[in-house]
Amino acid sequence: MTDHKPVTIVMIEDDEGHARLIERNIRRAGIFNEIKHFRDGSSGLEFLFKADAGPVLNGPALILLDLNLPDMSGTDILARIKGHEVLKRTPVVVLTTTDDKVEVQRCYDLGCNVYITKPVNYEAFAEAIRQLGLFLAVIQVPEAAP
Repeated sequence: MTDHKPVTIVMIEDDEGHARLIERNIRRAGIFNEIKHFRDGSSGLEFLFKADAGPVLNGPALILLDLNLPDMSGTDILARIKGHEVLKRTPVVVLTTTDDKVEVQRCYDLGCNVYITKPVNYEAFAEAIRQLGLFLAVIQVPEAAP
């Protein structure tokens, strides 16, 4: 039998206030998985792709992604995640201030699972996260082979 560990939530969000609100609402929804917060795209990608044993050693179950980052476009990050053989199955929730229909469609075309415009309706967000919590409660990531 394989040992499993709880999955991690990866948040790539440069605005500290938004990050705290998002985390508070995730906790309020009863989800206590570890949240790894990155303030720019480069460090988020570094975590996702350059782990010791290669991509997704850290096994994120969910990626919360802002599109407007100081160092790169969130859509580029989304394309990299969804273009990767292992990471493409990871749910990505885009949380951003952009409600441009073309941008929203582009994110869905690239493979995002949910697109939420900030300022977020946090009741709706908490409910979506609660639903996701049921998913996170049953999904486990296998430990890396020794």
